[in-house]
Amino acid sequence: MPENLSELVSSVEEIVSFPEVYLRVNQVLDDPESTAAQVSEVVSQDPGLTAQLLRMANSPLYGLSKEVNTVVRAVNIIGTKRLRYLVLATTSLKVFEGIPNDLITMDDFWLHSLYCGLAAKTLADNIKGLQPDALFVAGQLHDIGQLLMYSQLPDLAREAVLRSIEEPDEPDLYLTEREVIGFDHAQLGAQLAQDWHWPAMLVATIGWHHEPEKAEEFQKETAVVHIANSLAVLAELDTTDAEETDAPRIHPSAWEMIGMSDEIIPQVLESIRGQFEETRAMLAG
Repeated sequence: MPENLSELVSSVEEIVSFPEVYLRVNQVLDDPESTAAQVSEVVSQDPGLTAQLLRMANSPLYGLSKEVNTVVRAVNIIGTKRLRYLVLATTSLKVFEGIPNDLITMDDFWLHSLYCGLAAKTLADNIKGLQPDALFVAGQLHDIGQLLMYSQLPDLAREAVLRSIEEPDEPDLYLTEREVIGFDHAQLGAQLAQDWHWPAMLVATIGWHHEPEKAEEFQKETAVVHIANSLAVLAELDTTDAEETDAPRIHPSAWEMIGMSDEIIPQVLESIRGQFEETRAMLAG
């Protein structure tokens, strides 16, 4: 990856810092001796995270007949694996809400990210060996590098966007970003994920979501996010026809990697549209 990626990430880290609650939760979860009560104590120090955790434990996702009204019980129900990713999903995007950029609104970014997360989870539900909850977060965070790029390099980013629209063959945005800037938003996002010590699976899926065939590890997960990225655009545009939209092209090899075909697209789109409002309400901070 280009050397100045690190410099750009460092400049962002001078403006914002990753929420301490994620680091503390991770620290406790990494301790094999830790208890649900200790995890709950850390979570409870963040009111917003506490509310979201209780909302999730009481959602139809878990189908419990009795209301979950304590953080300890919520932690036990959700489980530590899910909790790690949940905390990451609910804290990461908030970091960038205060950084202005005039190329994309946080509402639009959130809409696409949530659709992508739902599409990734829905695909993963049907693939043996994958963790649907982790893929949901991978889908949510796949474009995190765009927020850095748009806030720190707005003029160059705008030029890359225009080139992707105006050039005769309409190249994918990540290719014009490389031409104009020297690196793309996926590489930038992976550098951020690496610097912030996110799970290795997220570093891979963020970094290679446009080119899953180049991922050296977590290739199947990366292919899922690659496909989900395109399906998210189709969901936003309320269509199933990729040919008539600006949705990113899906590499044929990606379907082979996950053992599916594009015949599943209408079914996945119907599913994620049905889940969207309920999930948005559950994750709203």
